[in-house]
Amino acid sequence: MYRPEAFSENNLQAIYQLIQDNPFAMIVTTDQGQPFVSHLPLMFEPDDNGKGKIIGHMARANPQWQHLAEGQQALVVFQGPHAYVSPSWYEVPDEAVGPTWNYAVVHISGKTKLIEDQDALRDRLQQLTQTHEAAFAKPWQLNLDDRKRRNLLKMIVGFEMNIEDINAKFKLSQNRSQTDRKNVINQLSQSTNSLDIAVAELMKSND
Repeated sequence: MYRPEAFSENNLQAIYQLIQDNPFAMIVTTDQGQPFVSHLPLMFEPDDNGKGKIIGHMARANPQWQHLAEGQQALVVFQGPHAYVSPSWYEVPDEAVGPTWNYAVVHISGKTKLIEDQDALRDRLQQLTQTHEAAFAKPWQLNLDDRKRRNLLKMIVGFEMNIEDINAKFKLSQNRSQTDRKNVINQLSQSTNSLDIAVAELMKSND
């Protein structure tokens, strides 16, 4: 990923927060030299060394799981909020640069392996379900009898990635003056688009 120094994000807490807020990600592998992408809800488990694991599952009918054998390399992309930025919002409109886009994204790469143990896969599925059901007043429970659970697990393939590298880019007008950044935040905050508002909030926290 192209990362000018001004937009490189190295604050692990900010990176972890973006992943937590945007868990629906892309996992990219290659098949005979061609890129293959799936869009999946993933879990991130950081360790004390600033790395950790990515855990997920996909339909067994999806051939990508065959790319995730022991030791295969993959890329996971977590896309945060993004928004159009007009040059008319700057203190002195910059005709040389023109319009741009503010955004935040995290790229994680590492080696993958399949989760072969069915009990471990069941536990991961339970963990993912509980994480996303926690916000509801009456969370749904993954309470299946043995037969239904076995049938469900046969239909999916679990995997995990041991993280080797994390690269984050938060392009949030850091190359503009403080006045320009404030103007961009004010304009985005007034939008009715939730992504615009989310970028404004991220800019505030990044200042």
